[in-house]
Amino acid sequence: MAKKNAAKEEVAVMRPGFLALADFNMDQTMAEELEGLEGGFDRVKIPAGGTTMFELPGDEADEPEGVKEFSAVILYHHPLQQYYATKYTGGSNPPDCGSFDGVMGEGEPGGVCANCPLNQFGSGENNSKACKNRRRVFLLREGELFPLILSLPTGSMKEFSRYIKRLLSKGRKSNSVVTRFSLKKATNSSGIAYSQAQFSLDRPLTSEEQILITKLSEQVKGYSRTVGFDMEEAAEPDVPFVDPETGEVIPPL
Repeated sequence: MAKKNAAKEEVAVMRPGFLALADFNMDQTMAEELEGLEGGFDRVKIPAGGTTMFELPGDEADEPEGVKEFSAVILYHHPLQQYYATKYTGGSNPPDCGSFDGVMGEGEPGGVCANCPLNQFGSGENNSKACKNRRRVFLLREGELFPLILSLPTGSMKEFSRYIKRLLSKGRKSNSVVTRFSLKKATNSSGIAYSQAQFSLDRPLTSEEQILITKLSEQVKGYSRTVGFDMEEAAEPDVPFVDPETGEVIPPL
């Protein structure tokens, strides 16, 4: 039996594209491999200060891989909002108020996010929002079996929204294509540089790949709320909220 399983794993690694998913069950893997261990998903990090290199998880925990661009399928994405009544200084405390849909906040003050004064520009430091708005994106890179998380700050949401709308205009969903991710250096009206994510179409999925990706997307969607609020996201500094080209305030997606 052990030889049979080893052979099956070897075939899975050799399959092109995302076809290795045919032999992968995330539900079963999570239950068997991560039982009693700290779960969660590894992160793709966007650096501060206008650096144009992503940080991807490396083979060693303290040695991330720096890349200028990478390609992956967007399995699922959703808003993430979190408010801390006092300035975040580290630790594992959940936010005083948070939302996984950008519509209703849970906690204190809670309620409808759109009407909350803490979700308005000017309520936080440097004319930002006291409630941090982000977009959490679950990704799968070709040749890998376990998803990653990319947390998009407000300064990258407009580009993400444009990309999603371009796909929809062509009758495509974000999990039906391979997306190329890159970074560019942008500057706000105050001259502060920041790293802004860029998105472009790499290739459509094959029909065989699409069946497998759709199944994994549903599994990831089910797991998304169990991820909780990420302390690294809470610790990230506020990003500029003004479009460097138009001066327009960038709303969250």
